[in-house]
Amino acid sequence: MERLDILHLAKRGVLTLSGGERQRVLLARALVQEPRVLVLDEPTNHLDVRHQIAMLSHLRGAGLTVLVVLHDLNHAAAACDRIGVLSQGRLVASGPPADVLTESLVADVFGVKATVVPHPLTGDPQLLYALHPSL
Repeated sequence: MERLDILHLAKRGVLTLSGGERQRVLLARALVQEPRVLVLDEPTNHLDVRHQIAMLSHLRGAGLTVLVVLHDLNHAAAACDRIGVLSQGRLVASGPPADVLTESLVADVFGVKATVVPHPLTGDPQLLYALHPSL
């Protein structure tokens, strides 16, 4: 509970928790069982930025296999050793983030113009999106 910053929630009922608090409690509940594999669908949903980064960092360093569904490609690039991209229910690319997250793939699969640059602190691929379709 301490590692996921939820010690202060120990005496609260689950129905009194916010969505983000509930996400962190559910992850702690799964981790206390000492699994070798975790399958998570959008575990950062409802979390503020600090808790999103903390959760993904914790999962990355937990020493177990994590299969995670993330719609945030920048989070996937930072947290995952390998990425699989689905389009219309089919796997269209898989591999290390730097190999998979290309400008052409993002345009083809998501219909969005993006520039891929190295993150200035980590070197991980970072996608910068254009909000103006004409660019």
